[in-house]
Amino acid sequence: MSLLDWIVVGAFFLLMIGIGIWSKRKSSDSGDFFVGGGKVPWWLSGVSHHVSGHSGVVFVAYAAIAYNLGFTMYVWWALVIAGATLIGAKIFAPRWPRLRQKLGIQSPTEYLKMRYGLPAQQTIAWLGVLMKLVDIGAKWASIGVLMNGFTGLPIWQGIVLSGAVSLVYITIGGLWADLLTDFVQFGVQLVAGIVILIGVGQALSARGLNYLSMWGELNQVEPNFSSPFNGNYTMLWCALYLFAKTFEYNGGNWNLAARFISTSNGKEARKAELLSSLLYLVWPLLIFAPMWAGRLLHPGLEDPASQLYPLLTDTYLPHGLIGLVLASMFASTMGMTVSDINTLSAVTQRDILPVLSRKFDEVMMGGAASLRLARIITVLFTVVTVVVGLNKDAFGDIIGMIITWFGALVGVTGMPLLLGLFKRFRHSDGTAAIVGIFFGMVTFAVSQIWKDDFPADWVTVGPMLVSGMFYLLIGAINKARGVEVPREVDEMLDYVGTNDDHVVA
Repeated sequence: MSLLDWIVVGAFFLLMIGIGIWSKRKSSDSGDFFVGGGKVPWWLSGVSHHVSGHSGVVFVAYAAIAYNLGFTMYVWWALVIAGATLIGAKIFAPRWPRLRQKLGIQSPTEYLKMRYGLPAQQTIAWLGVLMKLVDIGAKWASIGVLMNGFTGLPIWQGIVLSGAVSLVYITIGGLWADLLTDFVQFGVQLVAGIVILIGVGQALSARGLNYLSMWGELNQVEPNFSSPFNGNYTMLWCALYLFAKTFEYNGGNWNLAARFISTSNGKEARKAELLSSLLYLVWPLLIFAPMWAGRLLHPGLEDPASQLYPLLTDTYLPHGLIGLVLASMFASTMGMTVSDINTLSAVTQRDILPVLSRKFDEVMMGGAASLRLARIITVLFTVVTVVVGLNKDAFGDIIGMIITWFGALVGVTGMPLLLGLFKRFRHSDGTAAIVGIFFGMVTFAVSQIWKDDFPADWVTVGPMLVSGMFYLLIGAINKARGVEVPREVDEMLDYVGTNDDHVVA
């Protein structure tokens, strides 16, 4: 990293802080801070959904998979998520803004109190908060690894630096700062991605190759490198992963639900997710192409997770552009972590604190008090997640934290959260939600204790399938017994299932 590279990174950080300060005027209460007052345009929500759906892990853990196994990285991650978001645009996304219109929600779990009752809502909220602390910490850790590879600075310094900058702009500007910085960050990622694509492409050209012809040599170096399914990433794995990601990217991951809640109506939410789906279909090809080429240009890397992307940029880009690429790495992680923290704060303020003490009831009414509390909670969660990131090794390192912990457990709580939006499952009540979560957690615990006896795809998806099975089973029993569904629940489900997307609230 030259002085020019550091200037570029510093300018990026200052831009993020500037957007946060500018966005301050758009937040007058917690409704603006958490869901943008329900006035976010679809194109901004769609870009933010995409940016908030991946982090620097793509350039660390996923870079290693792309380097070692090839094209399957695009198939099981990007193509699967493009499919999951395409499905969600049709059946999930439009329901979230209708919930806000009907109930005035500011967090994804807020409606669960009416839908399932307080015990189930609190179970899902508390478990989700605990999981998110680990998940966000892993993302801070990934950017620390990247900065270490680019600059040689200790990992902890990269974690603290990115956390401090994010803390400033999200605390000041709330969701609007998050959305606008996501948009700018995507622009930075796009420019940086094209720059490194060209740089590595020129290196291939010097060897008489290009991004299409390189596959012949890659398949000689590593059999099945161009295969859509390679290693542990089989067709079954991708099918199960699609099932899991359909729930995660449509609300199981709370920050992504917030992108839909903040739009004006169901039609806008649907367009937002269609845009996100298109970006997942196209953009990752630009990200992974240089990584695939890296297998030819730099064979035999011992630790591609920490070596590959820094090596590609340092070798093939001039000074200044290296700083731009590093800024795009920060952008990728900060976009996801900041959106997570904003939604985590919303769940805590709206769903947890009022239950713990009546002193917090007044913040549900909005105004300056709700905005002040929102900012305090945001500061606290940012600090806590940075501390978790600094202690990443205690959680199984980056891949373990993301894929094993969060990837397995998000579906356990996401199942009742998402299926609770559909009237056909109205007989699955609070008991069904809690029992399903309990057995899903038990399944996860068993798979971790005897992990060598379970295939990797079951460890990731099994807890979610078990959770859903009990959720649906108890719902069927309730229906057979003639258990009555509360009228307000039926009315709410009728409203969110409507096709009338012209109402703006």
